[in-house]
Order: sequence, then structure tokens, then C-alpha cells
Amino acid sequence: MSEVLFEDFQKLDLRVGTIIEINDFPKARKPAYQLTIDFGPLGIKKSSAQITALYSKEQLLHRQIIANVNFEDKQIANFKSQCLVVGAVHENAVVLLEPTQKIPNGSTVQ
Repeated sequence: MSEVLFEDFQKLDLRVGTIIEINDFPKARKPAYQLTIDFGPLGIKKSSAQITALYSKEQLLHRQIIANVNFEDKQIANFKSQCLVVGAVHENAVVLLEPTQKIPNGSTVQ
């Protein structure tokens, strides 16, 4: 992978949010959930996340996550994804990146 300038990284708007609703997403090509995430002063955003292999809906509710909130919306089947939840890929599954302490929704990641 090629190097990027620090200024390029600064263009990403990574924020902390809390998952407030989770729904199954049967129309997705790969198994996924539809997440509703509270980003505090930025409002509520929705995201499609392929995290069903490691997380049940019960494990996700009220969990804080990190997401990029300034990507353009992406239409996935009949659902509009408004942010990208960030995770690490391990053995073909996505492990969520999350704060180790509860912090205000909308907090920036640097």
C-alpha cells in the first residue's frame, strides 16, 4: 500500500458513537446488520456493518464504536449507509474498534 500524507488522514472525520438500534439486513449480499448510531451533536446516522460473525444484536446495543462520518452516503440494497463503522479484519471477521472508556458521543478520534 502506498504512503499517504498526514493531511490526507486529517480529511477523515472519525468519531465515537453509541449504537442505539440494530436490525437484521436480509437484503445485503454478505451477512450484515443495519445499525442506528448516536453521534451526539452530529445527530443520528445509519450504517450497514458486516459484523454478524462475532457480534449478536444484544452485544451491540448501547456499545460505543468508532466510525468515519464524512464519507458520502452509500446505497446498499434498499438501505442508505451514512457512515462507516471501523474495525480490524481478523480471520475473515471484523473486530470493532471501540473506546476503552465511555466518552461523549461525537468525540473526535485523532
